[in-house]
Amino acid sequence: MTVAVGTPRVLRELTKDKSRGLLGYTLLTGSPRTYYVVQYWESREKLYAYASAPDMLHRKAWAVINRKEKKSRQHVGLWHESYIVPEGGYESIYADMPAYGLAAATEVLPVRARGRRAADRLAHRSSSEGAA
Repeated sequence: MTVAVGTPRVLRELTKDKSRGLLGYTLLTGSPRTYYVVQYWESREKLYAYASAPDMLHRKAWAVINRKEKKSRQHVGLWHESYIVPEGGYESIYADMPAYGLAAATEVLPVRARGRRAADRLAHRSSSEGAA
């Protein structure tokens, strides 16, 4: 199994079972050797649980890939970053396009429903969190 084959299979497995915690993803290609997968997760705990679950494809696929790498000395380049973003610590603006990325994984709210300026929208979310 290669990363190019395994990644879509992992995404299909996660998409079938929403309880695993994947809210959505965006798959992009940059070149024939470059693929980007941006994933949105419900929580870090669900991400860790899926990644290490022995009965799920992710862990099995990585075991296969690691065995092949050791034998062949060929390398798969990976770039993996994770960010834990607190509620209200982000903003995504979409204009004249369908829900995409974070909006497709969560919800779409009209900009004006949250304030006219980014500073107002983000300040409102931060202050409302502290008031709870």
